[in-house]
Amino acid sequence: MWRHPCEDFRVSGVKYFSRHKGEVNCCSFSPDCQILLTCSDDGGLYLWRAATGKLLAKVRGHAGPVKCCVFSKDGLFFASASHDCSVGIWLTSSVERVRALTGHTRSVETVSFSVDSKWLVSGGWDNTALLWDTETGLKMRELLGHSAAVQSSAFSTDSRFLATGSWDHSVKLWGLSGDKEVVTLDGHQGNVACLCFSTTGMLASGSWDGTVRVWSPQRRVCVFVLRGADRAWVRCVVFSRDGLVLASTAEGDMGHKDSAYGCVFSPSGALLTTGSDQLDLGEEEDEDSGEQEEEDQEKKKQPGRRQGVKHGEERPGQAGHANDPFWEPSGP
Repeated sequence: MWRHPCEDFRVSGVKYFSRHKGEVNCCSFSPDCQILLTCSDDGGLYLWRAATGKLLAKVRGHAGPVKCCVFSKDGLFFASASHDCSVGIWLTSSVERVRALTGHTRSVETVSFSVDSKWLVSGGWDNTALLWDTETGLKMRELLGHSAAVQSSAFSTDSRFLATGSWDHSVKLWGLSGDKEVVTLDGHQGNVACLCFSTTGMLASGSWDGTVRVWSPQRRVCVFVLRGADRAWVRCVVFSRDGLVLASTAEGDMGHKDSAYGCVFSPSGALLTTGSDQLDLGEEEDEDSGEQEEEDQEKKKQPGRRQGVKHGEERPGQAGHANDPFWEPSGP
């Protein structure tokens, strides 16, 4: 008998990554699943050993909250979008910033790499999306058409389309070849906070209207609408690599005590990681004992909120990565 893929999920071995001092806005696995990248309102990007939760590096460079982070598809780089109106491109091996992209006039909310890592798109509160050449750092195209902030973005897996979602409640599909046609997908009743293409070519969009819509870009129609039990703001949507499972996070989702802001599947599909603004985590284990001891002393003086990333939704029968040889960045 056919079983729905979601029936194979169970919560197992939950691990908390809880060193950020602000809301965890986004998280991303490296392509080989060795590294987990997170970003926060505390202005930092953290790289973690995915299997153990060890903090590998703290990356600083932005002058404001970091709203979005993502690895390139080859894992050589990661990018960040910040409230300071800039986009950073960082070398994974040394956590050195190799490009500081400026062109937005207000906070940058989203950043995405193309599949071949040659292009980067960023979008923000200036109502524009900018297309960048990652090798030269040059702005190649300014995408105008949204009447409000651009909050989400995604490249299709065949690089034919770029999708952007906005506070104007619309999704726009931008052609990246040929006549560069722009198609507007309407239907949401709230800002479009997240987008994701599947390997089969479908596009999912999540909105603060409490729905997830799945679109056929080729037919330019909404195939179906997913609604939760409550009208909760949808913060993130993500397809598994095989395109069979679509996960989303929203207010109060995924067992977090507070809103879940981001989610991502590991490349194998065995793990689902979510990030939130969560209080009083007691489960953390940190191998960086020297730095942790110093932070513990600081917390005794100024007790407060602690933020975390929850790691451990598992699909049984799929191989994990606990035995992989882990690379550690040489930078600080």
